[in-house]
Amino acid sequence: MSPGDHAAITRRFTDRDIAEFAALSGASPAEGVPEPLIAALFSRILGVDLPGPGTNYLKQTLRLLAPAPVGQPLTARVTITRLRREKHLVDLATTCHAADGTLICEGRALVLARDVAR
Repeated sequence: MSPGDHAAITRRFTDRDIAEFAALSGASPAEGVPEPLIAALFSRILGVDLPGPGTNYLKQTLRLLAPAPVGQPLTARVTITRLRREKHLVDLATTCHAADGTLICEGRALVLARDVAR
């Protein structure tokens, strides 16, 4: 693991996904992809790909810049910006783009990762 390492995932949320999220959360169905579903993309990357299994979220910030279109591919990406090996901490930049390149959101994440000391 090194600064500059990155991982991404592309996901298309459907009207059915939005309806199921609304039913589970009790929220009214949104016109675009709800923010928690976008944030979940980052959780998936961090827990599965980079840093990977055993990662614990400590902090996340997201600044939403544009609505996320339903039915279109969204690409979430995390990039390591800093490692604090002695504390097993990883700082990451997070972004999500629509298929046309529109920046949907950007932010930061701080995680505790067991393999950072390597």
